[in-house]
Amino acid sequence: QVQLVESGGGLVQAGGSLRLSCVASGSTFSIYDIRWHRQATGKQREFVATITSAGGPIYADSVKGRFTISGDATKNTVYLQMNSLKPEDTAVYYCAAQHSWGQGTQVTVSS
Repeated sequence: QVQLVESGGGLVQAGGSLRLSCVASGSTFSIYDIRWHRQATGKQREFVATITSAGGPIYADSVKGRFTISGDATKNTVYLQMNSLKPEDTAVYYCAAQHSWGQGTQVTVSS
């Protein structure tokens, strides 16, 4: 089973930036298995982004052009660079791989 640990969340003003990190460990996996999701209070968890081994990264429409996902296989880490943040980006951000989920990191964007 894959273990995942997120970090990098925090409080930021609208228009600001944050970079989230997801470090993976455990059984056999690829950083291409790792994806980011988020869940705002009172809403369902939604897909945000994933990197793929072919065809480039995939983003939710709501974050295209503002978020960038990248990975460092030597560090078993996937990053989510979030720019031009909006209050509606406020959520707990989770990384996931195969059937495993991290504990989440809170991102709060103030208006």
